[in-house]
Amino acid sequence: MVLKTTIKGFTTAVKGLLLTVKHLFGARQSRGELDIRRSDYFDKQEGIVTVQFPKEKMPLPEVARYQLDVEIDDCIVCDLCAKACPVDCINIEAVKSPEAIGKTSDGSVKRLYAAQFDIDMAKCMYCGLCTVVCPTECITMTNQYDRSTTKLTDLIYGFSEMSDAEVATRKAEWTQFQAEKEAAKKK
Repeated sequence: MVLKTTIKGFTTAVKGLLLTVKHLFGARQSRGELDIRRSDYFDKQEGIVTVQFPKEKMPLPEVARYQLDVEIDDCIVCDLCAKACPVDCINIEAVKSPEAIGKTSDGSVKRLYAAQFDIDMAKCMYCGLCTVVCPTECITMTNQYDRSTTKLTDLIYGFSEMSDAEVATRKAEWTQFQAEKEAAKKK
């Protein structure tokens, strides 16, 4: 019994050592870059498997999900992206305007100011639901994926271009408009 266990342990160790030596000599040839869309991508596994990251990068598929970007000029501040987000990583604060403030690139009328439009990429699970529900297609996924940082607060991206003073001015305009509207009703 002891001899049988010893022989089995020895053969297992030899198999592991042979596999290690095979990988050692196989790593002398570098694995070439392959496009992930090729049908033989997973068949070509010879050579070094690790990509030397800053110098080499794997090709990105066209339908990949990475860093979110917002074209704030096209945003109508509908809040659909924040409602669709399953992890609540999108924070939007809208300020109403008494009149239309412009148009987006697709012709949609803008009636709300984006006082705050923040995306916390530390919380984001890259599902892409926010990009699907956006009626003006202002929120998109880019091909940027390396956002390494030591502070989590660096991963909160603000897309609103309004200053605090401008937000206060716009809120005051809306309050004045509402007051004038109520006064006109009472007359």
